[in-house]
This record gives sequence, structure tokens and C-alpha cells, in this order.
Amino acid sequence: MCKTYLTSSLMTISLSVLASASWAAGEHDGSHSDASNADVDRTISFEAGDMWFDPEGIQVTAGETVKFEISNTGNLEHEFVIGDKAAQEVHRKMMQEMSGGHGEGHGGHGGHDMAEGAHGGQMPSITIGAGETKTLVWTAPSNVESLEYACNIPGHYESGMYGDINF
Repeated sequence: MCKTYLTSSLMTISLSVLASASWAAGEHDGSHSDASNADVDRTISFEAGDMWFDPEGIQVTAGETVKFEISNTGNLEHEFVIGDKAAQEVHRKMMQEMSGGHGEGHGGHGGHDMAEGAHGGQMPSITIGAGETKTLVWTAPSNVESLEYACNIPGHYESGMYGDINF
């Protein structure tokens, strides 16, 4: 148990040191609504079911501010995380390492920081409980060609809970 906390703490410290100015607003839970509705270019509705997202992929334009409305129609808690494939993998590994205490509620992710992607900054994300709808406002960066959105709760990504964001 102590080793798990030590590993999590060291990973959190490592990622915190790497983090720089965020390319998208982001604490881990909440609306992420730093932009007013007048600043939003487009709203995209998502449905998170048990082990799937709909739509399975989206197209955005660099600099576009998107308001994601994610409705969890499934019976399980999910997360919606935006980042490059490498950062998603780092986050997924951290989530797997933390899965020992995962059953007590995913909401705060145990206080861990989100991985930093190649584009810099932390990954914007929200956690959506079963039956909840939450929003995330995000501005697409101009220095990447593709990102992905994913649920990295252990087993969810592997079951198909991810999609591509193409520019």
C-alpha cells in the first residue's frame, strides 16, 4: 500500500515539474468554462456509454473553441481526456497503477496531475458519473495535426473508449 502511494507521489511530482503553461484550460473536474458562451465557436454533444463514445471521431480547426457536452448514459463512471497518444498512454499507465483504490470513486483521481503532451501543457479533462452530463470548453491548439479523446479508467480505453480529433 505504501509503495503504491510512493509511486503515485513520485509520478505526480515528475509530471508537475514537466508541466508548463496549459494549451487548454484545465483542472480535472468541473465545467472548464474559462471562455464565455460568446467565445465558443461550436458545441459538440458526446454520449459516453458503457465502453464507447459517440461520435467516434471529430474534425476541428486550429484555434477553434469547442464546448463539449458529454452525457454519460452508461452505468459506469468515465473520464473525457484530450491529449496526444503518448500523453494518453502515460495517463493510462498512471490510472492502472492507481487502480487499487479506484473503487472508492474516480472523481478526484487521487489528486494526480494529468500527463503533459508533446504540444506542452496538461491535458484538459473531466470525470462524468453515471447519469451525469458535464461540459468542457477547449480551444484547439495550432501546433498539432491530431489528438485523441479517451477514457483512461482501467480497461475502458482497451474496450474502445477513445476517438480521434483531426485538424
